[in-house]
Amino acid sequence: MSSNKGEHQKVPLSVLLKRELANEKIERPEIVSGQANQSKKGEDFTLIKSECQRVLGDGVTTYSVFGVLDGHNGSAAAIYTKENLLNNVLGAIPPDLNRDEWIAVLPRALVAGFVKTDKDFQEKGQLSGTTVTFVIIEGFVVTVASVGDSRCILESTDGSLYYLSADHRFEDNEEETARVTASGGEVGRLNTGGGTQIGPLRCWPGGLCLSRSIGDLDVGEFIVPVPYVKQVKLSSAGGRLIIASDGVWDALSAEAALECCRGMLPDAAAAQVVKEAVQPKGLRDDTTCMVVDILPADKTNPPVPHPKKMTKGVLKVKGIFRKKSSGSTSQIEDEYLEPDVVEEMVEEGSAMLSERLDTKYPLCNMFKLFTCAVCQVEMKPGEGISVHAGSSNVRNSRPWDGPFLCVSCQEKREAMEGKNHSRNGRYSSGSE
Repeated sequence: MSSNKGEHQKVPLSVLLKRELANEKIERPEIVSGQANQSKKGEDFTLIKSECQRVLGDGVTTYSVFGVLDGHNGSAAAIYTKENLLNNVLGAIPPDLNRDEWIAVLPRALVAGFVKTDKDFQEKGQLSGTTVTFVIIEGFVVTVASVGDSRCILESTDGSLYYLSADHRFEDNEEETARVTASGGEVGRLNTGGGTQIGPLRCWPGGLCLSRSIGDLDVGEFIVPVPYVKQVKLSSAGGRLIIASDGVWDALSAEAALECCRGMLPDAAAAQVVKEAVQPKGLRDDTTCMVVDILPADKTNPPVPHPKKMTKGVLKVKGIFRKKSSGSTSQIEDEYLEPDVVEEMVEEGSAMLSERLDTKYPLCNMFKLFTCAVCQVEMKPGEGISVHAGSSNVRNSRPWDGPFLCVSCQEKREAMEGKNHSRNGRYSSGSE
């Protein structure tokens, strides 16, 4: 009789994941990207990491990362964020998750990663700041996290347009203006004397026209790094992403950006978008564009949308997301979804950490209870402070269940919510 009878054979996680992929028949798209830039101040940066591995060495569980960072008041914040944000996001993802779990925890991990990056950079005492539009593609699932006014749009193969980021300009966002004002900030235009006001709405102190960013130590803590997050699932037909800084979007509409580069390969497409943006008035700001094509594995040509029916001479360009059905399995959805449907899985925009870090069962069980939900430092039982402590929107949450923050991150949270006016603001002539 074998002495190993009754013992379980240990199977490497990489083997299990390969079996998972084989069993679920997960189709892997071809990801092709290109970028272009014309520089005025040298404060725009991009991030491209393809074929990243969820499990090191298995060669199967891959994802890709793309980012556009538009710095202001110097480039230090953009450079630091480019070098550290991805590691901070990955550090907030629990180990040993399967694919569906990994995708499900990404929105919370992105929030934690953005806040940690901001907190760590501010501790360096530098004053610059940056917008961030950060894209993670896993299979046909696209997750976008954004602060500031860089933007990410998607065109599906049926020609529908989807906005995957949110603009955090005071000029265009009354909700953010109300939040910052309620937290102790003052929002108004630059006063030149004699009652004359000019330029866009800005937050004072500091003079920043954005309500969310990373960095900006000389502006109030109510300018928060908590990102807007949207997660969508494309059909197997794929689509095209355009990720660009405001140098593009101040000159071109989303429709114009897509139209001017249709049918081009990503490198040429990105260059054409930048050219179109700069041409009318010349180079007035750093202008950066990334084009990412998500293609079926057997195709290498850019996605060209199918012709759409005209309604009163106007081509339909804004798509409507199909909401995720909580009662159906991914296999059923893959089998029965219309060919070009884009399914909305997650959309979260609140600036409150008590809402963004809270996770419901079963996701909550994937995170360590006595680890700071932001900086991932280990804490002893009783050391952590509930993310719901002092929150006015407790709902049905149970603070003793967490998630918990360390003292330092709790102070950060209180400052962001206007409960701790810790900064003495100064006007920043280099603000956005």
